[in-house]
Amino acid sequence: MRVATHAYTDAMLNQFNVLAAAQQNLQSQVSTGLSVQAPSDNPTAMQNTLSYLANQSTQTQYSANIGTLQTRATSVDSVLQSLQTISSRAGEIATSAGGATTSPADLANYADEVNSLINQVVTAANTKDASTGKYLFGGTASSSPPFTTTTDANGNVTAVTYNGNSSVNQAQIGAGMTASADIPGANTSGTGPRGLITDSASGADFLNHLISLRNDLTAGNTTAVTNSDSANLQKDENNIAYQVANNGVLQNQLTAAASFATSNSQNLSQMVSNSSSADLMNVMVQLSQAQTSYQAALESGSKIMSLSLLNYLPT
Repeated sequence: MRVATHAYTDAMLNQFNVLAAAQQNLQSQVSTGLSVQAPSDNPTAMQNTLSYLANQSTQTQYSANIGTLQTRATSVDSVLQSLQTISSRAGEIATSAGGATTSPADLANYADEVNSLINQVVTAANTKDASTGKYLFGGTASSSPPFTTTTDANGNVTAVTYNGNSSVNQAQIGAGMTASADIPGANTSGTGPRGLITDSASGADFLNHLISLRNDLTAGNTTAVTNSDSANLQKDENNIAYQVANNGVLQNQLTAAASFATSNSQNLSQMVSNSSSADLMNVMVQLSQAQTSYQAALESGSKIMSLSLLNYLPT
């Protein structure tokens, strides 16, 4: 009987390919530390790994958003502290100027000081975010100064115009959770976020109330200072205090969200590792066995291929 030698050759080549592929896969696991090199290796593990990585990417974005908000909230807080100091001083001036013994010279000095306070408030309200170059208190219209002023011949501010809007940007800080560090400079709609300088819902109108105080001091109208200006400035002080407290609550919320995002990201990293990492000791043993099998197959194949066809002829 005549034996077809190509059957042996085909079988050996197939075996070589199988063993070579096994070696390559194991060597890749050793070099990368990953047990899953392709979806076909372990479809379930690959699907889980991809899902964990997608969630981890989302957590990374949450962390970035939180960091941006924290920086902005810190910048806003610095302005709020300054405005609170100005508001407190304006209240002191209104109280002192309303006294019966206040002289015209005192009133003139107070008026000059209030002029300075007005300019300080305008500067603070037009503060830029150092990290973005955008204005903090223009709402979503943050590319240009939110407040512009009209002055008289002496350079005193006589009117203020708000050029921003009452909308604020929101950023996602967690699943189903958004937050904003923005405060619009003014909100006259009666709804939505409170305006920092002007807010119709709370009755705040800080710059215009300071202008009225300055005008009444200049005119020597201490009655208006006592009966009107003091009460209005109290509304401004209350509104600023609200903004300070609200910013503090936000910063605490962001700190908690940052901690959660970091913890969640670390857990996802561990889950990715558990799902896709190779057991290197076990893989090394398998690789050694695969190399031994491949070498044995080569030696066996060499011996078979060296046999003459005469070995298969009947005697």
